[in-house]
Amino acid sequence: MPKVKPFIKWVGGKSQLLEQFEAYFPSDLKKGRLKQYVEPFLGGGAMYFAISEKYKIKNAHLSDLNKDLILVYIVIQQKPEYLLDFLKRFQDEYDATIQEKRNGLFLSVREHFNNQRYEINYNKFSDNWIPRAAQFIFLNKTCFNGLFRLNSKGEFNVPYGKYKTATILDEENILSASSILQNATITQAKYMDCYKKINQTTFVYFDPPYRPISQTSSFTSYTGNDFCDKQQIELANFYRKIDNEKGAKLMLSNSDPQNINPNDKFFEKAYKGYNICKVSASRAVNCKGNKRGKINELLITNYKTIK
Repeated sequence: MPKVKPFIKWVGGKSQLLEQFEAYFPSDLKKGRLKQYVEPFLGGGAMYFAISEKYKIKNAHLSDLNKDLILVYIVIQQKPEYLLDFLKRFQDEYDATIQEKRNGLFLSVREHFNNQRYEINYNKFSDNWIPRAAQFIFLNKTCFNGLFRLNSKGEFNVPYGKYKTATILDEENILSASSILQNATITQAKYMDCYKKINQTTFVYFDPPYRPISQTSSFTSYTGNDFCDKQQIELANFYRKIDNEKGAKLMLSNSDPQNINPNDKFFEKAYKGYNICKVSASRAVNCKGNKRGKINELLITNYKTIK
């Protein structure tokens, strides 16, 4: 398992699946023939950290539509020591606050985070990015289930998670992540924008918002926009375009609708002609915590895998 782990909690994160995923990596990656890594739905970054630690990747292009998430990555890449100072203050304040008053602390940080978004220039790095990144990490580590969800006004609206302990400051991991991120170009962008970065020595991993497998399992609005079936088809078409025009090695993750409906052939149709494999994951298939268990997820590749 990788030494560096994601510095945030993220719905659908891939940390638990890395060992299974490795069996499906392209042989060219394992043989050192792929020098570039592209991930346009970055999220928690578990796959990037694992691959960068183990394989000979010279450079990476990482992006996500979530502008605050990208802001945090850039701060960790460029100013980790300054970020740690702010995180220590949050850790000390959280630990010193009695449980009955922590919700008030959480709501105060959340309100400031939401109000501050009007003051941030996301296109140009500045010192005020650093406390905002610290707020993001604080909210992520103390909110309910580590969700990141925006309402229609663009406000973060996840409630407090009522944790007795929370690891807000993880100095060793932040510094290790910063070191690995030095080989990366990090941008806030739509996934289609990665097209120009890809060539035949590239491994591309797509981890889009998953297609819901039940009416209560959708967590697709982390940017304030839904990722519905229409967008899933558009992504499948983009995947096919890259395969036809770039010669890169492609891997994509998504939910397996056949966990609920064995007759649902959505992905078989969308990715017809590609290799579709199944891996086992521990996920909640609806909003009730006691409905958590092993379910299948899909891995779709444009190359054959040898397990």
